[in-house]
Amino acid sequence: MRLSRFHLHTTKETPADAELVSHRLMLRAGMIRKLAAGLYTWSPLGLRVLRKVEAVVREEMDRAGAIELQLPTIQPKELWEETGRWEKFGGQLLKIKDRKEQEFCYSPTAEEAITDFARQELSSYKQLPVNFYQVHSKFRDEIRPRFGVMRAREFLMKDAYSFHVTDADLAREYENMKAAYTRVFTRLGLQFRAVQADSGAIGGDASQEFHVLAESGEDALAFSTGSDYAANVETAQAAAPGPRPAAAETLRKVDTPIQKTCEDVAALMGIPLPRTVKSVAVVGDDGFVLVLVRGDHAVNEIKLAKLEGLADYRLATEAEILEHLGSEPGFLGPVAPKEPVRVVADREVAAMADFVVGANETGFHLAGVNWGLDLPEPDVVADIRNVVAGDRADDGGELRLARGIEVGHVFQLGRKYSEAMGFTVLDETGKAAVPAMGCYGIGVSRIVAAAIEQNHDEAGIVWPAPMAPWTVAVCVINPKKDAAVDAAAEALLAELQAAGLDAVLDDRGLRPGAMFADIELIGIPHRVVVSERGLAAGTFEYRARNASEAEALDRARLLERLRQG
Repeated sequence: MRLSRFHLHTTKETPADAELVSHRLMLRAGMIRKLAAGLYTWSPLGLRVLRKVEAVVREEMDRAGAIELQLPTIQPKELWEETGRWEKFGGQLLKIKDRKEQEFCYSPTAEEAITDFARQELSSYKQLPVNFYQVHSKFRDEIRPRFGVMRAREFLMKDAYSFHVTDADLAREYENMKAAYTRVFTRLGLQFRAVQADSGAIGGDASQEFHVLAESGEDALAFSTGSDYAANVETAQAAAPGPRPAAAETLRKVDTPIQKTCEDVAALMGIPLPRTVKSVAVVGDDGFVLVLVRGDHAVNEIKLAKLEGLADYRLATEAEILEHLGSEPGFLGPVAPKEPVRVVADREVAAMADFVVGANETGFHLAGVNWGLDLPEPDVVADIRNVVAGDRADDGGELRLARGIEVGHVFQLGRKYSEAMGFTVLDETGKAAVPAMGCYGIGVSRIVAAAIEQNHDEAGIVWPAPMAPWTVAVCVINPKKDAAVDAAAEALLAELQAAGLDAVLDDRGLRPGAMFADIELIGIPHRVVVSERGLAAGTFEYRARNASEAEALDRARLLERLRQG
């Protein structure tokens, strides 16, 4: 490959709205170009990287026994109505009509389509287990697409779906896919972590995410120093608190005229923030609920929504709060509400004594509050908070937090979709059985951006070698147009390619500074310079992308160095 015959268009400036490093560098390197909000054209350079990621994903999926197919991206409304997701999926589902006014959607995920395929193709347990996968475009109508391809509306995804007669066989394939994903991200040279996760809109019984570790990651991850336990903060749990201490104080009212937050109340009273309790008023299926967490903690919305009657909860209005508690927000608490209310307490709060809460009276809080003395035991006690750094873990270790970019997700779906769509096969006894399903996704285009977030410096991208557009750049410095220099560069290119190295020849005739800046910006791992001076000395100037200095190597040492990677 010669860069003089390749479309490479780098720039020094990037749009002001490019917030993430990966977005800026992908634009500067000319990997992507914006077509519309959340829609990007992948240039020839960007596509080379994307295809390398795809290749690794395909190889490991094939190795794991999955079978590739391709489903339509445009799917009929009727399929999505069978599962109830035509309405439930929300605004991210792009709905369209054809010339006959029939309704379709642009697929954001393919559970319905693959289940429809399976119920037409599979009829016997003898055809199971089977795992179908595709690498295909998806579309989710993000309300605020941003960060380049990290949160684009159209993206490239590998999605796989497995079908099983038994739950035990589903669990086996789930582990098989986790192992395959581990191989994918390891081969791509990424620092990653697998964490327990919530199944979200896809649903299912078990779920695990794969995150590329990066400070810019949108997801907060918790991991223990005592074991390999790791989880998304959405689902992470700390160890249960110890037994509740005995009450040592009596109830008293504290004047807090302008103190509406736990932080301000604690500061006024000169007490630690963990001695206060935060009250959050919500409305669930069964009416008004008061949710309690410790003053230094935050309610975990996903955990709370898993409680009975709170799946679709919302925050209470000021009018509803006044009706049930008799106070304005900022002074709320579970003691002596105006109307009887259901109290849901985080398990840390249920284990507290002598705590401080709002008095349900504007300008006042209550101190020395104790369960069983000043108020009845909570109606529900559950883990409903976000973990924080320093929490104890069940394994005895300490929880620590990191940031991650989700690039893969595996689910045990169970029978949610096969039941909804009436898919059955005959089991060994000849009876109809509803297959269990697994779902396994990898964000192929997202991996590209995540890798850059993890691997870059001031000069540009520092690709892990398996993802680089080329492994080696042969750079020609030939201001005198010496034919011997050009011939030596072409001979070296051919030799590198014959040795199995993905090499490119930069024969664009740029000045050394501009040429080297481009090669560093686009992140090629190895640079070899062919020049008149080097030929005279019998050496080539070699520099690894992550090295601070170049070195002069003869042909044998150069080839040995490049083969070593």
